[in-house]
Amino acid sequence: MKNSGLNSFSAETALIFGLSQEHMIARNGVQLQLDALNALDGLIADAAQSGLDLAVASSYRSFERQALIFNGKLRGERAVLDDNDCVLDRDQYSDAEWLQAILRFSALPGTSRHHWGTDLDVFDRSSLRGDLQLTVSESQTLFADLHVWLDERMAKDKSCGFFRPYGVDRGGVSPEPWHLSYAPLATVYENALVPNLWRDVLAELGDVLDELNVIDRHLEKIFERFVAVPKGWCPDHYRSGLTS
Repeated sequence: MKNSGLNSFSAETALIFGLSQEHMIARNGVQLQLDALNALDGLIADAAQSGLDLAVASSYRSFERQALIFNGKLRGERAVLDDNDCVLDRDQYSDAEWLQAILRFSALPGTSRHHWGTDLDVFDRSSLRGDLQLTVSESQTLFADLHVWLDERMAKDKSCGFFRPYGVDRGGVSPEPWHLSYAPLATVYENALVPNLWRDVLAELGDVLDELNVIDRHLEKIFERFVAVPKGWCPDHYRSGLTS
């Protein structure tokens, strides 16, 4: 990495790309922006009233951490799975096909919503049996009560500003019912993240991603299929800053 990114980029760009933790507040092992963290406290309290122990599996994730995960999959050092949780054989895929297989479950570094301090992965701690997997089947069985409760709260706009950007399969990112996004803030950052900005930031950071040429050739399609989320993932009034 040429530099830390902190001196070359605006505060907003550093935030969007997970290059700075200055906007983060840590509480009980969770790192989020303060407004999102306070909203999460409300959601946890509401869940508790319904007998659910809503817990956080993952919150803020830095660019560096996401790059470590992503490069590991590009190099074959980490398993890449299909929709049936079967391990894929790298030799059976072209470079472009392999990249798409990775993007189904792992965000391109610099585009992960976990960079923003607005997004988190949740589960019901009281229903956990064994190791946490965060799979769709797990969400439909062990944590079904939690997700039915979240469905109902979101439908009534009573989920403290949290909604699911990956609630349905649109042919890009695999469905992630456990992934919640704090709409009042996340809608701002998702609009600012565009391919040319990504290219500019990666040019400054230097040699941080493998297969950068392959990624760059397909970048617009990657953004369209795996980064952009249709506006309907949350109510429109969150986009205007009216959260009442």
